[in-house]
Amino acid sequence: MIFIGGERAEAELVPAAGFEFHQLKLAGLDRKNPLKALRAVWLALRGVGAARRLLKREGVDAVMAGGGYVSGPAGVAAWTLRLPLVVTEADAHLGVANRMLAPLARRVCLAFAIPDHDAPKYLVTGRPIAPRRSGIDRAAARAHFGLPAEGLCLLVFGGSLGARSLNRATLDAFQSGVPEGLCVMHLTGRGDFSATREILDSKPALADAAAHARFRLFDYTNDFDIALAAADLSFCRAGGSIFELAAAGLPSILVPYPYATADHQAKNAAWLVDGGAALMLRDEELTGERLRGQVDELIADPGRLAAMREAALRLAMPDAAERIADELADAAGEAA
Repeated sequence: MIFIGGERAEAELVPAAGFEFHQLKLAGLDRKNPLKALRAVWLALRGVGAARRLLKREGVDAVMAGGGYVSGPAGVAAWTLRLPLVVTEADAHLGVANRMLAPLARRVCLAFAIPDHDAPKYLVTGRPIAPRRSGIDRAAARAHFGLPAEGLCLLVFGGSLGARSLNRATLDAFQSGVPEGLCVMHLTGRGDFSATREILDSKPALADAAAHARFRLFDYTNDFDIALAAADLSFCRAGGSIFELAAAGLPSILVPYPYATADHQAKNAAWLVDGGAALMLRDEELTGERLRGQVDELIADPGRLAAMREAALRLAMPDAAERIADELADAAGEAA
């Protein structure tokens, strides 16, 4: 198995996981700058040729394209070589690259059901989630992060770089202190940790809660499965992590990223909200007061939290990775 990608996180993550990685020089399509757009098209055309040579040299039997501008040239290269192509879509709409590749694909694996995409080639599989370590109970997860063993835990996160509006709203929500029976595990993201730490230290009630481990501030964690096991409620964006939340049975307050393409995070959030597993706040509506109100309302109603937990588990599709792998193996078998 080999991976083809660009210069983003995959260039680091794939080799670190022990897989062979081949990098293509590509660029996203800039709709506001014609010269940059032309350069992106030229790089994509070159990328098709480079991907064709690589696929032939490595004797590839089937190709999986994961969306995004990097996947387009590899998917087109597979089609020109008559290799079976499986496309995966992680959001509640088909992105530009996947709209282009879908007619060329043997199968399109969808994270969500998408209106007018119910032909036999479209299959709702869910979105793959990270493997979870076994034997991690709530008590061990709390101890791992230095959190109190008793009471409820709110997990706040906004991705590896962070989400400033979520970070500020969290600090504002608990500036007068963390209520009894609750602790907060706040993952600020690496890009906003120092500024968030400085604000926290300037608020006496928050600093006191932090000193007593009831407000724990981290920049990031590689042990996200343990963080989920420690929590009873989450406050976050509505990207791919919503599938992690569903699999963990974690009720959520979701704030979709307002600048996501085609507002797809709002559609992602609606999946959990309509299923009874989450509440949604728009970014422009988000204030510390609104957040605190929703948190207080939920933690005061154990029955409602339990119902949301059960709803999340009903929505979960923890076998997504296996189902997509089966489709790819079937495609490779047909080509052999």
